[in-house]
Amino acid sequence: MELSLNQDQLDFRDLAREFLDKEVVPHRREWDRAERVDLAVIPKMAEIGFFGLTIPEEYGGFGGDYISYCIGMEELGRADSAIRGIVSVSTGLVGKSILSHGTEQQKHEWLPRISSGEVLGCFGLTEPGNGSDPAHLRTRAARDGDDYVINGSKIFITNGTWAHLCLVFARTGGEGHRGISAFLVPTDTPGFEATEIHGKLGLRGQATAELSFSDMRVPASAMLGEEGQGFSIALGSLDKGRVSVAAGCVGIAMGCLSESVRYSTEREQFGRQIASYQMIQEMIARMSVDVDAGRLLTYRAAHLIEAGENFGVAASKAKYFASEAAVRAASDAIQIFGGYGYIDDYPVSKYLRDARVMTLYEGTSQIQKLLIGRAETGVNAFT
Repeated sequence: MELSLNQDQLDFRDLAREFLDKEVVPHRREWDRAERVDLAVIPKMAEIGFFGLTIPEEYGGFGGDYISYCIGMEELGRADSAIRGIVSVSTGLVGKSILSHGTEQQKHEWLPRISSGEVLGCFGLTEPGNGSDPAHLRTRAARDGDDYVINGSKIFITNGTWAHLCLVFARTGGEGHRGISAFLVPTDTPGFEATEIHGKLGLRGQATAELSFSDMRVPASAMLGEEGQGFSIALGSLDKGRVSVAAGCVGIAMGCLSESVRYSTEREQFGRQIASYQMIQEMIARMSVDVDAGRLLTYRAAHLIEAGENFGVAASKAKYFASEAAVRAASDAIQIFGGYGYIDDYPVSKYLRDARVMTLYEGTSQIQKLLIGRAETGVNAFT
């Protein structure tokens, strides 16, 4: 595994950082307070290539390797995790599912518009009664001639009220994971309703929604993959999504480190920089190590994806470590900032609020530990 970045990757990192420092960082507090990102930033991000990363040029994307995608997610996490989630879900969960499992017609219909930012996607998997247990989801899709009629609901769906396309997972057969299928559903389909969830602890600028489907009729051609393949599509998407989350968490920790170094070298107490105190340096040292360790775990998973090798356990390790590290880094950053860290005039309180959910979604830390433990022991803790 090559540990150094090539020139194309370095150039993209510099371009992404410059863009985000100009177009996102100055607005993140305002967006956080308003609980809404200015969607005018979406086409600008698309021009940089965020939405087309790893999507082949033949489908309107920008191509690129998975390390470059992780670099983009890092920089987005550093700038504003609410923005990262928009890209990660639309391109990572929805776009890459279409790329891996879609027909040529589905790829040509949706991928160019996702890559251009014209279409935002959302991933309709989590339900009110089924989060970590998607095999027992209750949304149903009943065959009716050339159509399927879908009824059910989803919860905590990123991009839910902004999306133009929803990848809906619904039960088409019996109980268990073999009865689940996936459908590409335009959100203007009659019977589709999205209600935004307000009052979140973090990711406040991001649209998170509850979805409901009432006799929603979609053509059989909207199915992604084969009937009964939905569970494997979902798990494959989540494995890659965990690498994206891990990269975003590295970005959060990276932001905490940068802000803590800046503040501690400027702030004086008892006649000296607080950076000169050993306990401050101890917290900064831990952040620095966590950034490097999280990045290496994340890039290893990305390397395995590029190599076409099994990456699921590596993705779980990266997501587990990096999400917990982001929470540690943000908590330490607030401690370094003292009372100032507790108000949103400084970014570290937002980093903590945004980091906290990273240990929950796309598989909780506890689920990641079970997956890692099963891989080490060969014993399935889920049964």
